[in-house]
Amino acid sequence: MRIKICGITQPEQGEAIARLGATALGLICAPQSPRYVTPAQIATITQRIPPGIERIGVFVDAPLGTIAATITTGQLTGVQLHGQESPEFCQTLREQCPQVTLWKAFRVRSPATLTLIPPYYSVVDALLLDAYHPHLEGGTGHTLNWQDLQTFTPPLPWFLAGGLNPDNIATALGMINPDGVDVSSGVERSPGDKNLAAVEQLIRTIHQQSSGLSHSPDRDFS
Repeated sequence: MRIKICGITQPEQGEAIARLGATALGLICAPQSPRYVTPAQIATITQRIPPGIERIGVFVDAPLGTIAATITTGQLTGVQLHGQESPEFCQTLREQCPQVTLWKAFRVRSPATLTLIPPYYSVVDALLLDAYHPHLEGGTGHTLNWQDLQTFTPPLPWFLAGGLNPDNIATALGMINPDGVDVSSGVERSPGDKNLAAVEQLIRTIHQQSSGLSHSPDRDFS
């Protein structure tokens, strides 16, 4: 089970969270977000992250040039697209930046949202399902209807996001079987300020839940 903690803003917290067992850290590259960090700040954070931890930049409808420059400056290993990016945009980005893994996020408003995902299967490496909010792109604290996702079995790895926290993660994983989870506001004191005790509790609960369930082996981003 992959565990991504998103919205990292402080280098020392990023390092601590990686050592607690997160497999990926998310850095918000959208200026409209309260968790936004500049490319230079991202570089300061990623320099302290232990080897083998994914460093994912989260963008919202950003130009290709901005994404490519941030990948280089921030030493990113992956890009998460959290806006209205088309399959064609994803394919172009993949061709221009083949060194990073490409994630596409979808804000699930209803089961109908899931029908929009298949065109992306061949142009991204992973999917992320987040809760819908009319004004916010992510980090809303709202959960999805997990029951709607019980038959969601895409041909590539997918992450569950949206309002996950140490208190509800076991329930979510008891209902559905994602390849990973993405948590932000559920382990925060305030936007961008992570509660390390909550992160530790979340990761411990995930490991306990995963050991008691018959999860599929981790799927590679390839």
